[in-house]
Amino acid sequence: MGVIARNRRAPSVGITWRNPSESRGAFNRNGVADSIGIHRRHPSEYSVRLTQRAQIVLLASKGLSNKDIATDVGVSRYLVGRWRSRFAELGLAGIEKDAPRGGRKPSKRNCSARQIIRRTLETKPDNATHWSTRTLAQTLGVSQSMVARVWRANGIKPHLVATFKLSNDPAFTEKVTDIVGLYLNPPEHALVLCADEKSQIQALDRTQPGLPIKKGRCGTMTHDYKRNGTTTLFAALDTAEGRLIGTCMPRHRHQEWIKFLTLIDEQTPDDLDLHLIVDNYATHKHPRVKAWLKRHPRFHMHFTPTSSSWLNLVERWFRELTDKRVRRGVFRSLDELIDAITSFIDVHNDNPQRFIWTAPVQRILDKVQRARNTLDKLQSA
Repeated sequence: MGVIARNRRAPSVGITWRNPSESRGAFNRNGVADSIGIHRRHPSEYSVRLTQRAQIVLLASKGLSNKDIATDVGVSRYLVGRWRSRFAELGLAGIEKDAPRGGRKPSKRNCSARQIIRRTLETKPDNATHWSTRTLAQTLGVSQSMVARVWRANGIKPHLVATFKLSNDPAFTEKVTDIVGLYLNPPEHALVLCADEKSQIQALDRTQPGLPIKKGRCGTMTHDYKRNGTTTLFAALDTAEGRLIGTCMPRHRHQEWIKFLTLIDEQTPDDLDLHLIVDNYATHKHPRVKAWLKRHPRFHMHFTPTSSSWLNLVERWFRELTDKRVRRGVFRSLDELIDAITSFIDVHNDNPQRFIWTAPVQRILDKVQRARNTLDKLQSA
């Protein structure tokens, strides 16, 4: 076992070079595998073992014996014989991966996996909303690591929950088709603007100074705060260029909305129609707002379905503002908060980045229908 008979002849290995020049310098670290047709995305992805096996095959193609190859590469004759035979039998696939190894089959895990999955998906503990690895392991009499392995193998994550809300708008399909059409096929000689308010932005000052980030430790901030007032940001995002028109106001009534519409009118070319995508907030449909829109016929309003603010791309920009400037900010006054928001808008407009909508209408409608079908089954059960 493990010894190659002296009178046994090693299998011959033949390699056809793609170009004659490839045989020269083929034994460098990265080129050796490329020369016999093994391709990787980046040179750093070659393993030492794969390079060594490729060297064995290349030397074998030159007619060298196992003993000579073992001496040149610095391995045993047994190893040379193994990879030489594998290449002769399977080609490149034989040396790219190790052969499957034996081992004891996880009999206990296989017996318990079905029970672990069933209890996790169909039951709940008496004093909690979901199972943990420890509580389920204690209930079933298995180890915590076994529960964790079964969950990981089946993609089960009881500790996580995703939020959702299906719109009940009777005109959902028509509104989605209209708005997605503006994103994917915008009208000519017009601007598509996603407009909305981000209300009640708080100017929070921390009660103690936070510690800066350093090696091995993240930055810190106190959990409590002092509130120095709130402001409302009115914003309109140009879907074509990514530029943003924005201003902060103390309240978000119809009076402020009309002021913001006037600002949009002033900061956009007069010869272009304006298609505004907005939500169903009552301020946007106030009688005085409708009267103002009649006096400005180049404004065209497109309302998102109820509970569907995800259709408005300016919401994505609001997340940028919150994550990058507001959430970790320290604002000792309301003016500091407004200055920070204004500065963030100015920097964004210096190098605007577009948010590109890619989802077609039918994909959205199909996904919503699947969710409705699932809800209907749960409610009828």
